[in-house]
Amino acid sequence: MKKYIIKRVFQLIPILLGITFLSFAMMRMAGSDAVEELYSNAGGMVSQEAVDAKRAELGLDRPFLIQYGSWLGGMLRGDMGISYVSGRDVFETFISRLPATLLLTGLSVLVTVLISIPLGILAAVQHDTLTDYLLRFFSFIGNSMPGFFIALLLMHLLSIKLGWLPVISNGTSLRSALMPTLTLAIAMSAKYMRQVRAAVLEELNKDYVAGALARGVRKHVILIRSVLRSAMLTIVTLLALSIGSLLGGTAIIESIFMWDGVGKLAVDAITMRDYPVIQAYVVWMAIIYVLVNLVTDLLYHALDPRIRLGVVAE
Repeated sequence: MKKYIIKRVFQLIPILLGITFLSFAMMRMAGSDAVEELYSNAGGMVSQEAVDAKRAELGLDRPFLIQYGSWLGGMLRGDMGISYVSGRDVFETFISRLPATLLLTGLSVLVTVLISIPLGILAAVQHDTLTDYLLRFFSFIGNSMPGFFIALLLMHLLSIKLGWLPVISNGTSLRSALMPTLTLAIAMSAKYMRQVRAAVLEELNKDYVAGALARGVRKHVILIRSVLRSAMLTIVTLLALSIGSLLGGTAIIESIFMWDGVGKLAVDAITMRDYPVIQAYVVWMAIIYVLVNLVTDLLYHALDPRIRLGVVAE
């Protein structure tokens, strides 16, 4: 197991370097200039001499490879640079937004699991009945609605009509997190409920279930001890992908609710051409997905003994 983890880590290092290089190159190839964006947002006219001086101060007048090498060397030392816009340390800025994203991720995954797994199992057990048809219908509706539309509906109902929750977040609090959590959970639950239903239904139709029923084993025992264990591979895959995207920050939802997470930070940085912050976000996303994939592989090994890491089963 240790050898497999070490091997995977060494295999992923070139991938991380490639991602950082490509993102760094694409940002420099963008149509607008970071210094021009900075001064245009500040207002007023600025001389070309001032623009050139600012570019030299930020190191943007140097060749591309030198800029990339300087940034990469600093990052490996734990220095992600200084924000072009705020003038604050990028690492400190990023860390200050991380708790909000972690809170939103944890709540969204928890609510999604509590909704999608029980309803998916119920739909599979009651397949081709009225209950199954109703759950699939609502799942289709939830899957069809984009996230921003669900956010607007919740704002209108819970904030404007009922006045239960604030329209936009008021700090990183549980009350402020409820609406963005519900927005994310509704969309994810609608999708995952169908996947859970399909996975459980596929297991229920296998021969070992029919054999266990013929031997007198109760259906709920088969469901809990065998069917769900086999179906967990699908569920773990779905949750792993969701956790990766949520930890990266859901930019649209965070922007709608003014939730100060890393997703909103990335949107603001892209708008302002704040290269150091954008690059820090890219590195964060790459590391998150690498770690999530590694953890998912290890969970596969724990959930299904037939899976052997690095070994093809005979």
